[in-house]
Amino acid sequence: MKTSITGIALIQKFEGLQLKAYQCTANRWTIGYGSTQIFGRPVNENNIITIDDAEAQLKSDLVAFENIVKTNIKVNLSQNQFDALVSHTYNTGGSETLFELINCNASPQEIRDWFENRYISANGVVINGLIKRRRTEAELFFNHAISIEG
Repeated sequence: MKTSITGIALIQKFEGLQLKAYQCTANRWTIGYGSTQIFGRPVNENNIITIDDAEAQLKSDLVAFENIVKTNIKVNLSQNQFDALVSHTYNTGGSETLFELINCNASPQEIRDWFENRYISANGVVINGLIKRRRTEAELFFNHAISIEG
């Protein structure tokens, strides 16, 4: 399974595109669509890339995060569920607890609560953008229509 156009658009929307390196809310040097690596090397404060570079790095990053989801999820997923988990993993690195809840067929409410109430802060500060992202990922996971606009 590969991330769909919807999943890619979700990641692009919430990561945003930055062609010059910046420090994200977790104080890590980041570039492109939230990448902390560029062409196999850690991002540093002097990095500048093109849109084509950002797109290429996103494709490369996606393979790694798709593989994390594929390795950790042992049940069949819909495309929306896969996309939601790849987006979550792209942003967080993955959650063993979330993967376990899904693999153990936890209730939809338990899974939704995990999506919406975990990984919503950086350095101890709750971030509204992360709250919105987690809610959007949960909506997609439960096969609801999501808005990629704005």
